[in-house]
Amino acid sequence: MDLAEEGPAPARPHAGPARRTRVKLAENERPCCCPLYHEAIELIGRRWTGAIVGVLIVEQRGLRFCELAGAVPELSDRLLSERMKELEARGLVERTVRPGRPVHVEYALTEMGRELAPAVRELRHWARRWLAG
Repeated sequence: MDLAEEGPAPARPHAGPARRTRVKLAENERPCCCPLYHEAIELIGRRWTGAIVGVLIVEQRGLRFCELAGAVPELSDRLLSERMKELEARGLVERTVRPGRPVHVEYALTEMGRELAPAVRELRHWARRWLAG
């Protein structure tokens, strides 16, 4: 039984607090995390990756390396470069080289990256509600 597929508990007829139903597992079954969910959380949850994706979602356009660095000032250039290469390799970010002097390199979200926007907005909302001091 994959717990990631378990839906919310059905509505209860009385006005008490809602509770999730517990799924009874067979003796030899163990609860497990969906491997794709885990992979997504590990990808976006890497240090600074969520901040980078969040900036690209808010800007809704391609950004140059220096613009990204300025938007996340605590992030070192080395780590930003590493994360951008990872995001590009995973298909979330597209790197575009624009000819000229000097050459301009822009980073923009791909369709796959843009699909994260609702999840990132919800996480931002959750953070402002529960983590703001």
